[in-house]
Amino acid sequence: MAVKKAKTAARKVKDKWKAKEWYKLYAPRMFNQVELGETPSSDPAALMGRITEVTVHELTGDFSKMHIKIRFSVNDIRGLEAHTSFVGHELTSDYVRRLTRRKRTKTDHVVDVRTKDGFKVRIKPMSITEQRIQAAQETAIRNIMSSTLTDLAANMTVSELVKAIITGDLSKDLSNAAKVIIPIKRIEVRRSEVLEAGTAAADEPSIQERFGQEAAAQQAAAEAEAAEASAEEESPAEEEVSEESEESEETPEESAE
Repeated sequence: MAVKKAKTAARKVKDKWKAKEWYKLYAPRMFNQVELGETPSSDPAALMGRITEVTVHELTGDFSKMHIKIRFSVNDIRGLEAHTSFVGHELTSDYVRRLTRRKRTKTDHVVDVRTKDGFKVRIKPMSITEQRIQAAQETAIRNIMSSTLTDLAANMTVSELVKAIITGDLSKDLSNAAKVIIPIKRIEVRRSEVLEAGTAAADEPSIQERFGQEAAAQQAAAEAEAAEASAEEESPAEEEVSEESEESEETPEESAE
């Protein structure tokens, strides 16, 4: 009897997998709708709200961002395609541990901000100082970072905010604001979470497109600088040639003398 029950249970598990379909997961417009992978489900409704995690390296190909994990939630099913929305990010635990050293103060912050396209995001930065600091200094740093984050996010869309987190631009702005209290060794946005979804513009460029635009602008600036440098190098040579031609053209009176 025990053998028959085991065979029946194995047959049921196999039948469950046969009933499942594989759905392709796609990132939101913010990340250029790249394919994230596949997930099985027997019911499309069961996919709604399912969370998937990928690293920024997998999304953009940047190896230096392997420690940043982006979290997406399925919010739309179209046939065998599952489309997602951004719900937050997190730094890997080993990366955070490497930043912590002895005789330094690590301070965690929690700030709720509202972007200009209506997203409410909870941001959790952490600051690491050069040496140990007092509790009053930690409080002052928290207050400065809270006001700075609120002002910066109010002038950004959620896509621009995520890009600033990924590139480290947001950490630089926070460090510049907090250094009036005490020099900061490192500031990292260790986690973020979307509390309320807003309305993102349909024609807003993706983060990958923003990277491409910045790279093209930098290349154009570098080419313009190179062209100016080459023009400056050629201009002295032309002046020397003109001076030599003036010296060679002597007047008849000068030649008679």
